Order: sequence, then C-alpha cells, then structure tokens
Amino acid sequence: MKQDNQNEKVQQKKSKKDKFKLYKPRKKKSGEEDAAIQFLQAQYDKINPDAIKTFKDLPLSQKTLKGLKDNNYVTPTEIQRQAIGYALQGKDILGAAKTGSGKTLAFLIPILENLFCKKWTRLDGVGALVISPTRELAYQIYETLRKVGCLHDFSAGLIIGGQNLKFERKRMDQINILICTPGRLLQHMDENPLFDCSHLQILVLDEADRCLDMGFEATMNAIIENLPPERQTLLFSATQTKSVKDLARLSLSFPTYVAPHEQAETVTPEFLQQSYIVCEIDEKIGILWSFIRNHLKQKVLVFMATCKQVKYTYDLFCKLRPGISLLALYGTLHQEKREKIYNEFCRKSNVVLFATDLASRGLDFPRVNWVIQLDCPEDVETYIHRAGRTARGMFGKGEGLLMLLPHEEKIVEDLRKSKIPINKIAVDPSKVVAPQRKIEGLLSDNTELKQIAQRAFVSYLKSVFLMKNKEIFNVQLLDTDAYARSLGLIVPPRIRFLHKYQKNNIPIKKSEDVDNVSVLNKLKERTEEDNGTDKSSDDDENVSYENENKNKKLTKELPKFDFHNDADSEEDEFLQVKKTMIEKDVNDPIVEEEEKHISKKKKKPLTKAAVAKKLLKKKIKVNTQLKFSEDGEAIEDEKRDVKSELAKQFINENVGGIDIEKAKEVLREEDKFDKIRFREKVKAKHKEQKRKLKNKKKEEAEVKDEFGSQSDSDGPDLSWLPDPDKVYGKKDSGDESDKGSESEHNSSASDDESEEKYHRPSKHKLVQSKGIPQDSVAPRKKKKLEDISASLSIQEAEALAMQLLTQH
Repeated sequence: MKQDNQNEKVQQKKSKKDKFKLYKPRKKKSGEEDAAIQFLQAQYDKINPDAIKTFKDLPLSQKTLKGLKDNNYVTPTEIQRQAIGYALQGKDILGAAKTGSGKTLAFLIPILENLFCKKWTRLDGVGALVISPTRELAYQIYETLRKVGCLHDFSAGLIIGGQNLKFERKRMDQINILICTPGRLLQHMDENPLFDCSHLQILVLDEADRCLDMGFEATMNAIIENLPPERQTLLFSATQTKSVKDLARLSLSFPTYVAPHEQAETVTPEFLQQSYIVCEIDEKIGILWSFIRNHLKQKVLVFMATCKQVKYTYDLFCKLRPGISLLALYGTLHQEKREKIYNEFCRKSNVVLFATDLASRGLDFPRVNWVIQLDCPEDVETYIHRAGRTARGMFGKGEGLLMLLPHEEKIVEDLRKSKIPINKIAVDPSKVVAPQRKIEGLLSDNTELKQIAQRAFVSYLKSVFLMKNKEIFNVQLLDTDAYARSLGLIVPPRIRFLHKYQKNNIPIKKSEDVDNVSVLNKLKERTEEDNGTDKSSDDDENVSYENENKNKKLTKELPKFDFHNDADSEEDEFLQVKKTMIEKDVNDPIVEEEEKHISKKKKKPLTKAAVAKKLLKKKIKVNTQLKFSEDGEAIEDEKRDVKSELAKQFINENVGGIDIEKAKEVLREEDKFDKIRFREKVKAKHKEQKRKLKNKKKEEAEVKDEFGSQSDSDGPDLSWLPDPDKVYGKKDSGDESDKGSESEHNSSASDDESEEKYHRPSKHKLVQSKGIPQDSVAPRKKKKLEDISASLSIQEAEALAMQLLTQH
C-alpha cells in the first residue's frame, strides 16, 4: 500500500511538471509569431506583381497559405496579383475586373493578413467590415472566408436580413470580421448597444457601384457616418464607379486604381460566346419553352425583369413538366428557402433557374452552360453582370442569349461601343413549339395561377414604364393584348397606372389657325375623357376630382382669351386666332349644344347609395325567388305574404326612406300572425307523430297474430260447435244477468289493461280534458254477446267441447 501511494505522488508531480512545461512553448510560439510578422511586414514594400506566379511568392502567413492550398487555390489571378500587394501596403483600392476573375480572394486575403499582423482577438471587436448588396453574395463571401481562414483564430459573422435578430444581437460584440448587407448593418448600428466599430481597420464594398447607387444611398451614408475616418477602404466591382462624389463620401483621397482588364479587347470573359435574337413579345414564352425542351442535359440560368414574372413562369413550367429540374430565385422568398435554392443550383448539373437581377451580381454558380436574358437589361452594366454568371474562372466556357423586341434592338449599339462582342442569330421556326392551348387550359382550371399571370403582366409593363432610357423602353410600343394571350390570359388585365399617367399628361397642341369652335371642341374632348374615370379605386377618384377642377378653371378662363390680337406677333402663340369674321346663327342647334355643354356641370360619379335609390324608385325587387309547380303556376310563399292590415298599408305607401317607429308596429302585428302559424305547424307535427305511432302499433299487432299470440279476447275458433241453448235449453234470466254483468266486468277490465299497456287515456278522460260537454258525446253502444265462447276461458271451452263430444 505504501508503494502504491508513493507511485501516485510521483505521477502527480510529473503531471504538474508537464503542465508547467506546456506554458513554455507558448512563449516560444508568441516570439516566433512576432518574428514572422516583422519579417512579413518588411517584405510588403518589395512586392512585385509581375514576379508573382503562385501564392507562395506573396508575403503571407503560414495559416493563410495552408488554407489556400487545402482549397486548391495555387495560382493567383491578375486582379489578385495586383490588388493583394497594394492592400497589404495599406493603400485604398478601386478594383475593377471581369466577372469570375477572383475578386473575393483579392480582399479576403488582405483582411486576414492585416488582422493577423495586428494580433486581433475577440476582445478587440470588429476589425473588418465587408458589405455586399445582396444576401446571396454575402453568404457566398462568408463561405469562402470559412474555407480560406479556417486555421486563423478570428471570429466571423454573417449579418443579413431574414435571420434571427436576437441571435445576432447577443454576439455582435464578439465578431472580428463582419460580412453583411446594408439594411441589417444599419439596424444593428441604430438598435444594438453591443455593436461597436470604433476600432475598424478595413472596410470592403463588394459590387461597390451597386452599393453606392440611388437604391442604397441613404443607408450607406448613414453607415459611413458611424465608421471611423482612419481606415483602409477597398472597393471591388466588374463595373467600377469613378464618381468623385462617391469617392468623397467614402473619404477616399488618393485611391489606387487596379484594373488589369481595362486594356483588354472585351469587357466580358474571353470564352463567353454571346448572341441575340429579335422576336415579338408574344413569342418569348414559346421560344423559352422550346429552348428548355432542347437543352435538357445542361445547366441554364434565365433572367427576368420582375419577381412576379419569375414566380409565374416557374409555376407554369412546373405544371407543363419540361423534363428537367426547375428552380426560382427572387427577392420575396424567405431567406432559408433562398439559401436552399442557391445551394441546390450550385450542386446540380442539369437544372434551370429562373431569377431576377438578384442573382446577377457576384454569385459564383459553377459550370453554367447558358445564360438567357428573357427581358432587355436596363443598361450595359446590368448586361455585363448577367452574362458574367457563365464562363467563369481562368478557362471557363459558356454561352449567352439575349432576347430583344424590335424597338429594343438599339441597345446592341451601346453594347458594341462598350467592347462587348455580340452577334445576331435567327431562331429555327420548325423547332419552336408554343404550348398556348395547354397554358390557356391550365389558367382556366386554376384561378390562383390566373391571378399570378395577371400580376406578372402588370408588373412587366410597370418595369418597362419605369425605365430611364425611353428610346429603348417604351410602353406605348408594346402589344399588350398579344402579351396577355402569350401568358394564357384571354382578356388582358386593366393597366391602371398607365391610364392615370395618360390622364395627367394630356398634351395641348399649339396651332395658329384655330377658331372659337375648335377651342370649344378641344375642351369638350378633354371633359369627355375626364368623365371616363376609373371608379374602382380611391386614387383614380382623386385624379378625376383634380381634372374636374382643372376643367372648371379652363371654362372660367375661356372668356379672358383675347381672340382678336394681331396674328403677326410671334409672342404668346398659345391659343391665338387670326382675325376672321365668323357669322353665327343664334338659332343654330350646334352652337346651342356647345353652350349647353359648357354651362352644364360635370355629372357626379354614381355611388352604391345612388344606385340603391334608383332601384327603390323603380320598385325593382332585388334577390327575389319564385317557385313554380309542375303545371307552371307560381307557388306563393306564406312567409313572405303580409297578413295584417297595417302592414299592407305600410307597403302601399310611397314614402321616401323608412319610418322606423311604424316599421316596429308592423313587425309586432305580423309577429302575432307568425305565432298562430307556428302553433298550427306544431299541431300538424304532433298529429303526424301520432299517426305514425298508430301505424307502428298495428304492424306490431299483426306480427303477434302471425306467431299465434294468446290473450283473453283471442281464442280458438268454436263456430263449428252446436248451440248450447238448443241442446240444454234456455237458463234463468237472473243467471243471464249475472253472467252479463260478469262479462261486462271482464270486458271493462280488459279495456283497462289495454289502456295501461299502451298508456292511452280513455275517451271519457279525453272529452273532459278538451272541455267538450258529455251530453254532446253519443253513448257507446255495447255489443251483445251472442256466442258463449266469448265468456269462456280456453280450458272451460276445451272441457265443454269434450263433454259435447262424449254425449254425441
């Protein structure tokens, strides 16, 4: 036992020594890290972008190099060679490069190295901030950072909309590298006391031109005000901004502009084959359907203008079943679903994704074969980002197809001016199969799909209407009826926003040869157009009210126009008239009608109350129902007929409105008749129940007879027996009377038994309960018992029969 205790003590001492020894190498490690950091920082000024062939040639930490190697990042791209060196030197950068050229690593590597050299820990707070315009792009950057920086000790967080705000709020003070979207970041800045970015080292804007445009202007200004001015700023995009205003907002004084592909022949990737077709608006769905049917073994990305178009096309094609997986990505989806669709499209090889411009910026979808732009892009930058979803990487190949309407072909000139090689191709009409009848059939069966189609129709027209470039995008040139038919809508929906715009912007033409009648006719036409307002919405009513006021002003100001000024003067040409003598007949009906029309006030729009009053005046019965017999005669409903005299008078009176007090009296009178009718109905119901009960009892009695039931009244048939009076002679009257009384007593007893059996009161009791005098009820005649068998029991009858037989 002593030896065991000694061994335990020795082991404990050794373990204590081991624990003490573990602390010493940490000191050595920290010393080694300091020396490595100093060495790396000394190499930053000697970086030569042209001499860099692999990531090992850059002065990077071992953790970063190992993370890059583990994820097969060996050779840097052009933008990475040039941008990483300047970023490590602490300079602000404006980075512009083609899509798919590796801009994400160009700013993630400097972030990791900067925080590593400064020995950043969780206690130091936010050291780097990466802002992206879309959630999907932020998610992609976060996943790349997790792969490359897995060996570093920094904490990273993804802060985007659609996630749990409480979960993010508790951990904001422990995050070193923050990847976020502008809206959610500003929310934490305003609401979260734990969020502190006063020690920020690096700010990165990915897709900087989109982050700084009009859509995010107010949000980004508020974010930049909360950031410290002394920081390093990196801006990256395929279409970089050079606006002095934008750069001044970000406090960039002398940024380094890095654009390795600025002198290249093309702005888009080299191995991207681009083409466009010109088609009518009603042919787009048919061409897209035929294209998908002929490319079932490829990965296709289809861009559309609006979310509602994407939703409708996805739902429609899912029902048509083209034979390939279909996905849809747009802004109104829940965040978890968006991430799931993004990951699924990245994973699959044969799939079609319908998307809005949400997926056009920054997203790195692997091995996309085709990018189809179903709707014309807003500008050249949008086209570049859309087309850049394919042919990504060093030697990536892909094809792009742009569908244009005849009046949208002008954008091709702008594309070619921007160094985008694009060729026109024609569609083989024999291979285009439009499932028009199937689409119409689906919409007729499915009302929900029809409503989605109507929303898609209106949203597309609205997107075209809101475009800035009116030379290319003109709503008036669109064949809306044909477009509605292509979506499966037989009747095109109303385009209310367009009607409002046309009403508010009626052009008044200038002309010299105008007479009084023509001026009046113009005003007449305008008032007629204003009278045809849309009564279904409050906004349209407000518009019509404003137009009415305008017309009133015009009619009032009409006499003020001087129609007899000299026509030679060129000033004030508006609504001027030459000196012409026009003789007017006072009795002319045309002039009278015009004067009447001007003097007339505009008719008020009909309301529901006005329509109801008209129906009351015309005595039209609304929602009436008539029932007819087989002979074709109308069956009167007693419930609707009025019984009381007061109610009949009330109906016949022609008084506007309703006298409530009189109506109450009528209801009271009618209520009396209703109560009588109800009592009669209850009595009839009880009678019917009694009748059914009687029938039931009769049926039960018949069943008993069939099975030979024996009772006092029933007995064997003794009609074959001889008459006992003839055999024995007549007995005394006293005996007979006794027997008669006995028989009466037996019969009355049997009646009482039957009454008790069926719980039925006697007739005497019923007469008393109803209050009918007994004198009025005739006495019941008693039947005389002619047969002796009726007064005998079965045993007595059998004994009698045996005696008679023995005598004979």
